[in-house]
Amino acid sequence: MARNLAAELGLTSVSQGVGAVLRLLAAAGSAKAVVEIGTGTGVSGLWLLRGMRADGVLTTIDVDHEHQRIARRVFAEAAFAPSRTRIITGRALDVLPRLADGVYDLVFLDADPAELGACAEAALRLLRPGGVLVVNGALAGGRIGDPSARDVDTVTIRETLSRIRESADWVPALIPAGTGVLAAVRR
Repeated sequence: MARNLAAELGLTSVSQGVGAVLRLLAAAGSAKAVVEIGTGTGVSGLWLLRGMRADGVLTTIDVDHEHQRIARRVFAEAAFAPSRTRIITGRALDVLPRLADGVYDLVFLDADPAELGACAEAALRLLRPGGVLVVNGALAGGRIGDPSARDVDTVTIRETLSRIRESADWVPALIPAGTGVLAAVRR
């Protein structure tokens, strides 16, 4: 249902493969506290909730209140108690500074590529050591490997991936699911 609602609104949902990766990473880390940037209609949130501990809380951030209203309904229809989600309306870069340092197990970025670098920097602060950063769309539709692709979104994604790969703070891996997933463990 969430995927159909997303399509009706013109939103692109995470693929089944990306969803499976999200569920796996949440389960592998026994995630109790997760931040999702880009609620959409709740497709990725469902995958995350299904992998998290039964007492875990998903904090999901989106600028669109209507999308979040739909996601709230989707979570309820999937039998997740309202206490399992904290839905915050706002721009990620305005909300992230208000979240606690070093207490999150997983941060999932599926938002505006222009804000990707700043969101990844915030994730470093938010994640506990051993926590996982997951970036959706890391291959930018195949443009990442094309040196002639110089559009703003591609360059921003490329630079963010490069900073994460070269940083001593992260242990990254690129997973070829959906439009590409970067997973990086915080040291």
